[in-house]
Amino acid sequence: MAEFAEILVITVILVGTFSPIMSDAINHKYQKGDSVPLYANKIGPFHNPSETYPYYNLPFCTPDYPKEKGESLGEVLNGDHLVTAPYKLDFLVNKSSEVVCRKNLTKDEVSQFQTAVAQDYYLQMYYDDLPIWAFTGKTERDGESSPDEYRYFIYTHLHFDIFYNGNNVIEISVRSAHTGLTELAADKVVDVEFLYSVKWKEIDSPFEKRMDKYTASAQLPRHLEIHQLSIMNSFWTILILIGFLLALYVRVLRKDFYKFGNDVELADDQEETGWKILHGDVFRYPNYKALFAAAMGCGTQLLAVVVSILILGLFGFFRPYDRGVIQIALIITYALTCGLGGFTAGSFYHQLEGNEWVRNLCLTGCLFCGPLFLAFCFLNTVASIYGTTVKLPLGTVVMIFVMLLFLGLPLLLLGGSYGRRIISKFEAPCRTTKCVREIPRQRWYRGILPQMALAGFLPFGAIYIELYYILASIWGHRIYTLYGMLCIAFSLLVITTALVSIGLTYFQLAAEDHRWWWRSFLCGGSTGLYLFAYSFFYYFQRSDMKGLMQTSFFFGYMTCFSYAIFLLLGTVGFRASLLFVRYIYSNIKCD
Repeated sequence: MAEFAEILVITVILVGTFSPIMSDAINHKYQKGDSVPLYANKIGPFHNPSETYPYYNLPFCTPDYPKEKGESLGEVLNGDHLVTAPYKLDFLVNKSSEVVCRKNLTKDEVSQFQTAVAQDYYLQMYYDDLPIWAFTGKTERDGESSPDEYRYFIYTHLHFDIFYNGNNVIEISVRSAHTGLTELAADKVVDVEFLYSVKWKEIDSPFEKRMDKYTASAQLPRHLEIHQLSIMNSFWTILILIGFLLALYVRVLRKDFYKFGNDVELADDQEETGWKILHGDVFRYPNYKALFAAAMGCGTQLLAVVVSILILGLFGFFRPYDRGVIQIALIITYALTCGLGGFTAGSFYHQLEGNEWVRNLCLTGCLFCGPLFLAFCFLNTVASIYGTTVKLPLGTVVMIFVMLLFLGLPLLLLGGSYGRRIISKFEAPCRTTKCVREIPRQRWYRGILPQMALAGFLPFGAIYIELYYILASIWGHRIYTLYGMLCIAFSLLVITTALVSIGLTYFQLAAEDHRWWWRSFLCGGSTGLYLFAYSFFYYFQRSDMKGLMQTSFFFGYMTCFSYAIFLLLGTVGFRASLLFVRYIYSNIKCD
């Protein structure tokens, strides 16, 4: 009975989370004169994408009976706040200079509009689930005049161009009429009249193609050429690395395999050196093995999440302005892959002869979610202080927590328990000695920090062009729909990380240093540190973001994103190095 109740709760949650995906695909058909829903969503500074406020925070005209739209989980996660707009855009009904309302703006309301115009506030609405934008006003300046002498105007006349085909709304755009400008004089009461016009036009585009215009900008020839350049840059980097590793294999490893595999005798005055003499220590378990196993579990889970999102993107599950669909997909895939993370951590920890497996699984569950939850609590508090729409209400937080509690946690424990039973012994081609071999003194460039700096440079160089477009879509208004390009770029990133980790691991073993476990993980994940450093460059040099709230949101979530990449690529680096080390030591005869 308890299992049935748990399954029922999970089913209800999943149906509720996927409801916005299904509702957005409804083909609404209208007759002439029918009321088509128009919702005002939010306003905010154009250059601060996280700083959005409810539409009626500014003293716009309000409808007689404003109603808030019942929001789905995706819309809440997306920071939407949909409420009925004061404009009536009935199907196939043209209007010219229709009066919305006349207002007598007080000094405080004029100051609000001046601040909004000075910060390039935009407004967003949804008409039949189609997004539309407009700016609240404009600023005029005379030469090199100071900001105190700027002139501020608000747009008071909006003109809607709506395109239809049969009984469907296909496209909508809004522009500000040049005659609808009202100057805002500081410390003065302003009388203003808000107007709007509507023009309906028939086109041949089918309903199924109405979202194509939002993806067209991402597929312009110029942008495609830049993406292709990024892919070719990564491809040539991988070819160089493969050539380097092949030369290493042909010129060095094959000679070593022949010498060690055939017991070639050394001269009397010559001692055995190199990676072969580490056969008794190379598979010695690392320090902090519980933390290491937990990191491997988290990295494997995050890798599965990224791959799942990319596959969903390739199959067209994510469309532009599907409100919150990607956020929902991330939460659900993370919960579902908790079983894989628990399996990886549990099996690996058991192979390393760990005994406290429940504690290890708790560490696995908290290693990434813990810092993410702390960052979320801080940022949600900041959003609450500012009164922005990105603040998640308590009910949404509880819903996500329940999903992770009743879906993610059982899968984590089940995967960990199953992993302990399936894989019980670490496969090593060499026996580990009881005495630890002394490590020779290493040169400075073989230290952990220089190695990490070198290891992360090439993988980051392979993706930094694509990274700009990703950040511009997350922290800007650019649309990213090239999931095929993104899949190729991510695959090249993983391959580059694996090859670099293998090369550095060999040089570390050749220097008779057997502490490669943590080193390969840290070197593989060092690309995440480059990503975090690049976020500073992007914020200060490639964006116009500013303000405490936007700064805290950007660096808070970029820290979590960089940490996730660190765990993911660290796992890739260690796995590749482990395969390499097992291979080379299985090809020699050990005493």
